Amino acid sequence: MDQLSAVFAALADPTRRAILARLAEGEATVNQLAEPFPISLQAVSKHLKVLEQAGLITRGKDAQWRPCRLEAAPLRDVAAWADRYRRFWEARYDSLDDYLRTLQGKASPTQED
Repeated sequence: MDQLSAVFAALADPTRRAILARLAEGEATVNQLAEPFPISLQAVSKHLKVLEQAGLITRGKDAQWRPCRLEAAPLRDVAAWADRYRRFWEARYDSLDDYLRTLQGKASPTQED
């Protein structure tokens, strides 16, 4: 699986997105990350493994703690990918605006009517 596909696969799960949102605030341990979720620590660890394999997080080593931290660089690739389609949709919306203005021009009565 290529890197972009791995990142999208990791982002497909709402729990993993919530974990990334939490890590955007700062480093956290697995226990801290697991607190808001009604799932086991083992399940959270599996989510962390997916995020780590996608390059979205790294785990440090501080005595017995292994704090997790966000690695945002892969998200830049996702943003660049999505940006190409944003420009596509903006062009489509501009065409729609032009079409609607044309329709409004035809629908508006003129003084000659």
